[in-house]
Amino acid sequence: MTVLEPFGARLRRAMDERGPLCVGIDPHSSLLLDWGLNDDVAGLERFSRTVVEALAGRVAVLKPQSAFFERFGSRGVAVLEKTVQEAREAGALVVMDAKRGDIGSTMAAYAAAFLEKGAPLFSDALTVSPYLGYGSLKPAVDLARESGAGLFVLALTSNPEGGQVQHAVREDGLNVGATMLAYLAAENAGERPMGSFGAVVGATLGDLSSYDLDINGPLLAPGVGAQGATPADLPGVFGASLRNVVPNISRGVLRHGPELAALRDASDRFADEIRAAVAAT
Repeated sequence: MTVLEPFGARLRRAMDERGPLCVGIDPHSSLLLDWGLNDDVAGLERFSRTVVEALAGRVAVLKPQSAFFERFGSRGVAVLEKTVQEAREAGALVVMDAKRGDIGSTMAAYAAAFLEKGAPLFSDALTVSPYLGYGSLKPAVDLARESGAGLFVLALTSNPEGGQVQHAVREDGLNVGATMLAYLAAENAGERPMGSFGAVVGATLGDLSSYDLDINGPLLAPGVGAQGATPADLPGVFGASLRNVVPNISRGVLRHGPELAALRDASDRFADEIRAAVAAT
């Protein structure tokens, strides 16, 4: 079986060649209807294949949200498998947005589903939740290293409720979010051009200069577009770590479907604005 180059190296190259944009594949029922599709498996498949056809050959990352596929049961998961396969074959890196988090053998099974080479849902990276303790992620960390995949760990999320946990202060004075960033910096130590273990950090959070975002790994940044952040906001949020930021945009691009040209134009506009914001720093 072919051994993959580490995810961090593959992502760095894709970002340099295609720009850092990540587009979510989020088939909300309302979005399917807006596209003139039925909210069923056929609509799901048409939606997903259209996004892949339009964007997999030009953006660095596609990020399917597994919940919108799982809601249709086994037939929806079959569509997700095909979406991942076709997106990767077309040249995009796939980040599976599943936010898995558990302990022991259960975490190992989640990791195997998404990070084991040859698995039907094998993805280049997986979003995970560390809030059973960072150590609970060890099976996913180990398998990601073995397979050349990566992880994006929830650290400073954009949802208002997240602060109840992520801003809680530990006995050592660090809050929980900062603690997760420190763990990731340790995972990525010495890796070049960057490590494979990234953090999810919301683009809507404002000035984060009090946090050490220099984890030598990617920062997946939801919140640009429909949630209110703009590419021009990114330098003020991420500062010196901006070059490793992967802004995620979903509805801001997807609402322009189902026409392929309109989806491509929307993603190109965001990509150009992000490049300009990075170049200006």
